[in-house]
Amino acid sequence: MAYEIYIGDRMYSSWSLRGWLMLEKFSLPHTVHMVGLYSGTMAQEMAHLTPARLVPALRTPEGLVVGESLAIAETLAERHPDAGLWPADPAQRATARWLAAEMVGGFSALRGECPMQLAHIYEGFEVSREVKADLDRIEALFAHARKISGLGSGYLFGEYSLADVFYTPVAARIVGYGLPVSAETRAYCKLLLSDPAVLHWQTLAQEVSYDPEPYAMDLPKRPWSLD
Repeated sequence: MAYEIYIGDRMYSSWSLRGWLMLEKFSLPHTVHMVGLYSGTMAQEMAHLTPARLVPALRTPEGLVVGESLAIAETLAERHPDAGLWPADPAQRATARWLAAEMVGGFSALRGECPMQLAHIYEGFEVSREVKADLDRIEALFAHARKISGLGSGYLFGEYSLADVFYTPVAARIVGYGLPVSAETRAYCKLLLSDPAVLHWQTLAQEVSYDPEPYAMDLPKRPWSLD
């Protein structure tokens, strides 16, 4: 039997991407249900999942509904202890959980001023003091994670983990708005975004278009590229 994951738009919904990656990257059988994030039908389409009201939402094969991304992550990790969702090393696992939790509760300026979009790369985006502070904090967390793991490159804890899942939409924001980060962080962002699962998600995202485009900015833009 498979999990059911309820997600919104692939182009813009960062939390939907996280929820899907938790299942896709760890080979957990699942079916995907799309809800109308921008069509006004979301509440109706999620009514049977009450009290879950946001995407992603998970339904287990037994019918249990789980909302909120961090709760979904912990539920899947508990149900599949051999899948490697969190790092095996206790110190690395604790640090990975810290990074995921801070992503859920923090970086409001980055999330508000730079909505995730996978359509193109904006040029000339002016970085506010608040966004710069969020970027500095993210880089400090990455540096701490690498100190704990002892790794200078690649995934934060060696093997792909839920920490990488939670920061993939952050990588999309950094690349999509040309945000100023270190060469090491930019390389990590490119690693996350060049993952075959993420590229497949981005391809599927192109199948839907909106007029007007959500979160459009009056800035020059160029095609999406990781070069």
